[in-house]
Amino acid sequence: MGDTKVIQPEFQNEDVNGKESKSTLVKDFLALIKIGIINSNIITAFTGIWLALFYNGLGFFDHLDKVILAIIGTWLVIAGSCALNNYIDRDIDGKMDRTKSRPTVNGHFSSNFALTIGLLFVTLGELFLFQTTVTAGLIGAFGSFIYVVLYSLWSKRRYTLNTVIGSFSGAVPPLIGWAAIDGNLHIVSWVLFLIMFLWQPPHFLALAMRRTDDYRDAGIPMLPVVYGFQVTKRQIMIWIFCLLPLPFYLLSLGIPFVILATILNIGWIVLGLTGYKKQDDMKWATKMFVYSLNYLTILFVAMVIATLL
Repeated sequence: MGDTKVIQPEFQNEDVNGKESKSTLVKDFLALIKIGIINSNIITAFTGIWLALFYNGLGFFDHLDKVILAIIGTWLVIAGSCALNNYIDRDIDGKMDRTKSRPTVNGHFSSNFALTIGLLFVTLGELFLFQTTVTAGLIGAFGSFIYVVLYSLWSKRRYTLNTVIGSFSGAVPPLIGWAAIDGNLHIVSWVLFLIMFLWQPPHFLALAMRRTDDYRDAGIPMLPVVYGFQVTKRQIMIWIFCLLPLPFYLLSLGIPFVILATILNIGWIVLGLTGYKKQDDMKWATKMFVYSLNYLTILFVAMVIATLL
């Protein structure tokens, strides 16, 4: 795994134009940088940008340069950090069904290629962010450090608190977005950070319940592996309850938004309590995981819409 060249995939049914080859190479690269994680985080980063413009009375197109720099910079930092995570986890990813087809495991990309892409993207991303504000660059570096060093290298294989530690890095994209426009972080930016921080444990713990066997095989001490489903379910509900007061710190976005956000919070709680003891644990975890995805998208899109009403 220490070779320096990119190992190209072996392709089935490759046509004469190499379309199959290009398609698979693109899919492998998107898997390396974890495009799904990037997409969800770009939504929250853009919301941070948008709300910073709104609260400071600034025009979107008047600051389009900073918007573009912030989006590209955030995208690159997240992509690079994810590639570094793939590099670090290449020994355990092969032990889990969910990750065994990643290009750093199946040999499509060499480990050195993943490391190079990771370091290059994070560096380039930081250069973009520092062209907006110093604060945005520092927050981006802070988030990458937590994800790569404190989460991937240190806590993931040692402590059940790895999910909480990783949540700090997942909560910084809206802060980066806000800081790119306004380096003096408004209280609203910190509320966005808190929402993201509190949202992640129930989201990832529900996923961990669904993938408990995978994590056990890989020796990763996720909460359901070490303490079982009942403790995990209780923790999920506690984190969701902590979200309840946060919409009321965003009253400036209007009563309709606060009502919607509160309904989303209560809906998540009701969903969790309804099947807490009656449903099969896997069905419960799946419902909670799916709800968490919809919750995040609806909530952050609603923040943007609220400023347009």
